[in-house]
Amino acid sequence: MAVIGRRRWLQLAALAAIEAARGWRRAGASSLPPSLPPSPRPAGRVVIVGAGFAGSACALYLRRMDPALDITLVDALEPYVTCPMSNEVLAGWRDLASVTVSRAGVTRAGIRLVRERVDAIEPQQRSIRVASGHSLGFDRLVVAPGIRLLWKRIEGYDQAVAQAMPHAWQAGEQTQRLAQQLQAMDDGGVVAISVPAGPMRCPPAPYERASLIANYLSQHKPRSKVLIFDANNHFPRQDVFSEAWRALYPGMIDWIPSTEDGAVVRVDAATLTLYTGNAAHPVAVANIIPPQAPAQIAADAGLASDHGWCPVVPATFESQLIPNVHVIGDACIADAMPKSASAACSQARQCARAIVALLAGREPPAAEFDSVCYSFVARERALAIHGRFAIEDGRIVALSPPSAPAAAGAAGADAGAGAGAGASAQEALAAQHWYRTIRATAFGA
Repeated sequence: MAVIGRRRWLQLAALAAIEAARGWRRAGASSLPPSLPPSPRPAGRVVIVGAGFAGSACALYLRRMDPALDITLVDALEPYVTCPMSNEVLAGWRDLASVTVSRAGVTRAGIRLVRERVDAIEPQQRSIRVASGHSLGFDRLVVAPGIRLLWKRIEGYDQAVAQAMPHAWQAGEQTQRLAQQLQAMDDGGVVAISVPAGPMRCPPAPYERASLIANYLSQHKPRSKVLIFDANNHFPRQDVFSEAWRALYPGMIDWIPSTEDGAVVRVDAATLTLYTGNAAHPVAVANIIPPQAPAQIAADAGLASDHGWCPVVPATFESQLIPNVHVIGDACIADAMPKSASAACSQARQCARAIVALLAGREPPAAEFDSVCYSFVARERALAIHGRFAIEDGRIVALSPPSAPAAAGAAGADAGAGAGAGASAQEALAAQHWYRTIRATAFGA
């Protein structure tokens, strides 16, 4: 038997490493660049579809809870523009860059980031297929795809018309477009906001938007008005918003509920006219927020029920329809929890805990959730809605409100069990702190 010297052994080991690297490239890994090489013996493979607040936060929670996991985060969007604080762009207080986050915090955490569109979820094969044709296998899949806008539910409103009548409900180019229309509008013009019925992302946001548009108009176009055409008959913290509007923008904001012919049923982009059941309303700027549903990938995968949203087991956020697949964020049915950035991060934390436990063969831990929503009514005045939630009889229920407001860093936003006092400067400061905190929680930014 030949004896290999130490120097020759090292040379052979180096050659073997080079050939292994070549094999990785030949297998097509160059089209799916990992942030770090996969763990040689991962505790489990977790793939996350969607890198908004829910998906990105889940990836970071998983990395902290079990460093041995092989985690892949898949999203074609780079960078990401946050809906929270995007209404401030309309008021001229921020620019889009200030509400834009990169994926650098995710890759720094050693999470593999695949910048591709997901074309199919294949639960029986425990894999997903991305646009390049590659497949990614998983032991547990997390689907956090956010929402899709339901075009043509309002007659005449589709993606093309959204260029003339922006929705600005997915922050980015649409936000900028609406801001530019407000700036170009003549003094004395009417701004219309159409609010849909049914479950929607960030329920108080249309009313914050009306407040901040009125703030901008009061300073630059004081003869203008804001009309809120609402397919609902009440809205979160209606008393506080209404009081603020009377005090800050007297006579400038009119809210028209469904019972007073407030539901928009048709639009005409050529004449900028909104039609309700009994009247036509020509306006100068039309912000049409359409009805919403889970992103198409969730529906195509069979994760959505007949009601349109995705039912889950509350303790784990595992789909009630497909095993080994979890759904978090706006797409899931979370009972009393709102569809919001804050609630999404709280769900991501519990989902991560459950996945770590399930992969280790343990029972998932008990769940408690929180949320906090901040809505500005003026530059130095905001209101807060705090929520605490628990699981009772297989459902997520709102607990009685805490005796004092929850900490600003709670993982929440939008609507919940409790409500703070009226709009105040203290809540405005808390809102800015909350935004910095949740960006760090969800994106490592």
